[in-house]
Amino acid sequence: MEIVRLHLARLGKFNDVPVHGFVIKHPRAGAILVDTGVGWPIELLKEWKVVNRHAADALAEHELSPADVKIVINSHLHFDHCGQNAIFKHAPFYIQRSELERARKHEKTTSEWFDFAGARFELLDGDAQIAEGVRVVATPGHTIGHQSVFVDTPDGAAVMIGDAAYTADIYRDADQADLSSWPGQHEDRGDWTRSLKKVQALQPHAVHFCHDTRVLAF
Repeated sequence: MEIVRLHLARLGKFNDVPVHGFVIKHPRAGAILVDTGVGWPIELLKEWKVVNRHAADALAEHELSPADVKIVINSHLHFDHCGQNAIFKHAPFYIQRSELERARKHEKTTSEWFDFAGARFELLDGDAQIAEGVRVVATPGHTIGHQSVFVDTPDGAAVMIGDAAYTADIYRDADQADLSSWPGQHEDRGDWTRSLKKVQALQPHAVHFCHDTRVLAF
């Protein structure tokens, strides 16, 4: 299986970080998309100084189209991870039940991005297999229902960590990381630390980040 990184946006207000999604090219399940980037309300784009891209354009760079995406996995439902879900309304959205409940209560501004009419949710309660060789691992802490995505590769497991760690440095340093420039890294520090150590204990061969262009290889 191949993992392809999509460049979906940059957040100028927040350390000028990139926003990445990922496509897992699955030989039987088809293309599995992990996170969909930022949507398009002008006010939010101005507030966060977003340089945005259409997911369709990012997919086209890899000779894919939205119709090729058969499954969408949202690591969580913050605005920069579910903003273009509606482009993939033909696909089921795999999300933790606790995350959907949280987002419906607290993400009023962007609720239409993920909770649009006809959205088909596959609600998960913890770790779960999505397709052969693809599984989600519950990693609460950034949000209560955050999840990371593990993929079996010939070299070992690769993980798309979502926002369980914003950067490679934070991943490496874990609870010793300097988060002074990253105030949104966790809602619950204890859960976040436990989740990061859980991922590390699974010894992924490669770690892919939503907000860091680096890929850690072990």
